[in-house]
Amino acid sequence: MLRQVEGSKAVADTVAACRPQVICAYPISPQTHIVEGLSQLVKNSSLLGCEFINVESEFAAMSVAIGASATGARTYTATASQGLLYMVEAVYNASGLGLPIVMTVANRAIGAPINIWNDHSDSMSQRDSGWIQLYAETNQEAADLHVQAFKIAEELSLPVMVCMDGFILTHAYERVDVPDQDQVDRYLPPFTPRQVLDPTDPLSIGAMVGPEAFTEVKYMSHMKNLQALDVIAQAGDDFTAIFNRDSGGLLRGYKLAGAETVIIALGSVLGTIKDVVDEMRADGLPIGVLGIIAFRPFPFELLRNMLSGAKRVVVLEKAFQLGIGGIVIENVRTSLRGTTTKDFNVIAGLGGRPITKASLRSYFDKAHYDNVADLTFLDLDQQLADHEIAREAGN
Repeated sequence: MLRQVEGSKAVADTVAACRPQVICAYPISPQTHIVEGLSQLVKNSSLLGCEFINVESEFAAMSVAIGASATGARTYTATASQGLLYMVEAVYNASGLGLPIVMTVANRAIGAPINIWNDHSDSMSQRDSGWIQLYAETNQEAADLHVQAFKIAEELSLPVMVCMDGFILTHAYERVDVPDQDQVDRYLPPFTPRQVLDPTDPLSIGAMVGPEAFTEVKYMSHMKNLQALDVIAQAGDDFTAIFNRDSGGLLRGYKLAGAETVIIALGSVLGTIKDVVDEMRADGLPIGVLGIIAFRPFPFELLRNMLSGAKRVVVLEKAFQLGIGGIVIENVRTSLRGTTTKDFNVIAGLGGRPITKASLRSYFDKAHYDNVADLTFLDLDQQLADHEIAREAGN
């Protein structure tokens, strides 16, 4: 149903249509409106057969999710920023136990210093946790990806994060075709868990594994994550067949035909990038965009194939590794190993700093002629930064 709706409300209503049986939540901005919406649906009996559990912390939220999923319940939670960090021990346990939990991460910066605005530092910090990570460009895609996330998680028995930009998407009102119950029921089968804890047939999960088998366990987890590439792609195709719109999958190209320069990014910034690329195309510059939806597992082969005609790539990302540089670009470089494609990395939007069309156009114009550094911090006040570095050094 097409509605003018807040992104968080669209996600809440979509999750409800997936018929979760346990929702455990601890509010932390900017995900609060999602779980508030779900709690109201449970309270007014719009969402039946679901237990909404208020917990005392994010660690408790993931712990309850693990317990609920292990007993065979379709389970959902949401978090952001420091909340995700607080539940990290349990995040790794959820994937290690192979539990198909779905979690929304309303992306927000990590302190210190304290910052409540958007970047991708939180979910990127968990890129090696064993969770599948899907990134939404729009609120429409955020809603659609949640339906697919339950299907992917339950087919693979792996947890899935759906990452949507905090405030930029979660608090934005726009037109969203919210998946209706009949469509979701056609797409998403009832949950049949692979493993169930049953008091009448007791067993232990999460037992200690020694050196003699730990490598094999991790290898099997690795292979299971690689299998997710085909499952994610198929889930997107199946979604399109039922909902009549192209949403989900692994990667999405925009004006790649004939593009010599390709901008790679993920999340809501893709919309602004596409606007800039439209202007540059109108001016005769052969430039395109490649949006990453599935960051974990990373679609190395598909990305390499989609970039086969590019002379250079620019990877724009809203998080980075201190002392090293970009995160996403390391994956792109692995994909392009052995090719002659040049790569440039630009860090932008940290802590919610606006990413303007003017700044992007200026940078892309230079990058198209290889006139940028390997690593650039967009709109960095270099004079201020240098002054503070010198002051701290006592100079």
